[in-house]
Amino acid sequence: MTKLPLKPPVLPQLARSKPDLPIGDQWSYEPKYDGFRAIVFVEGEPSMIQSRGGKSLGRYFPELRFPKGRYVVDGEIVIDDPDGGQDFDALQNRIHPATSRINMLAEQTPAHFVAFDLLACGDESWLERPFSERRAQLEALAPGELILTPLTTAPDEAEPWLRSGEGVVAKDCNAPYRPGERTGMMKIKRQRTIDAVVVGWRPGKEPDTVGSLILGLYDDAGKLHVVGHSSGLKAAEKRALVGKLAPYETGERGHGDPSRWQSERELEWISLRPELIVEVTF
Repeated sequence: MTKLPLKPPVLPQLARSKPDLPIGDQWSYEPKYDGFRAIVFVEGEPSMIQSRGGKSLGRYFPELRFPKGRYVVDGEIVIDDPDGGQDFDALQNRIHPATSRINMLAEQTPAHFVAFDLLACGDESWLERPFSERRAQLEALAPGELILTPLTTAPDEAEPWLRSGEGVVAKDCNAPYRPGERTGMMKIKRQRTIDAVVVGWRPGKEPDTVGSLILGLYDDAGKLHVVGHSSGLKAAEKRALVGKLAPYETGERGHGDPSRWQSERELEWISLRPELIVEVTF
């Protein structure tokens, strides 16, 4: 038997982040998953399951089975949660050195593979073919045996994935598959907002700048808890915030524990009175 035209590692094609769905006849839309990206090479047993970074994932998911044949597919390993989404924490727990634990979790929280692209079939590489052809061949590959991601070409049909799922992946139906490149694909993440209390701030790396805001939320009993910090502040905002936050400072300062990743200055914090409210997008 001849070998597959592609052999691991094959880097997955990546998506550019965009705030809105692209509109046009060339676009198709799929739900975005909260799982492990994987490329699967099938030509006998066992199949080779490759991670996004090129490592083998097969030993961590012994329950995964693939229809017989000779093909290479791109997709996502997921574990469903009771609410219809994906349980990423349960998925991360599967990466464990003990085989006994892996086998136990495979029974308790089984994973499944959702395919969304075809990279090779038989002796032929399909990388240069447009996505529309790759998708059609993927649907014909093993009907009823291989779980395929839903797909639509209607933007309004993709909107529910933005409202209640992880988001949407938009693909150019005319584009080839480019391993490792951010081309031909866009990801539009579901955005949620919440009002948070600014309880402090950390200095930036540059003098007289704010690196991040320390954020808190009240629980049902009215107790304030620190829940995280902001990111993505622009340079002008970092400078302007120092003066805006000064009137709310309590005079209390402190430091976290330095690590190999962060210096003592990066972990310095300045406490604020809990009077400022910000809307956080996440």
